Amino acid sequence: MNPKHSHVDGVDDDRDNGADAVGDATLDTPTASCGCGAQGDTAGEGRKALAVDSAVKDRNIKRLRRIEGQVRGIQKMVDEDRYCADIMTQISSVHEALRSVSRELMRNHLKHCATSAIQSNDAAAESMYDELVDLMFKHSR
Repeated sequence: MNPKHSHVDGVDDDRDNGADAVGDATLDTPTASCGCGAQGDTAGEGRKALAVDSAVKDRNIKRLRRIEGQVRGIQKMVDEDRYCADIMTQISSVHEALRSVSRELMRNHLKHCATSAIQSNDAAAESMYDELVDLMFKHSR
């Protein structure tokens, strides 16, 4: 797979059937300080994923839209003074759905960004190891 930049992180999994990465071909001369060479401006756009399969991106977008709908439903439940335990059950469901998206994003990060950084040079590898440890601790709660 040829790594390219995209606008949203995603992942590969067994259902992808080998879809190619999407994005533009700006990877030729990485300029960002990120260990994986992902580019982004400092004016707020942020870093870009090194590679994302279009099918994975679509799945993540659909999941996030479903989650958005669930959150709106929870807002309505609170507004209607619904039973607290029922609301908490829905909140738990949203948490699990977000964890699912997070797992997909982590898989993509490991497959593309981390692999590229670890294979590039010692400094980039060390930076990526630190980033991965921080991500694991931050998202294991």
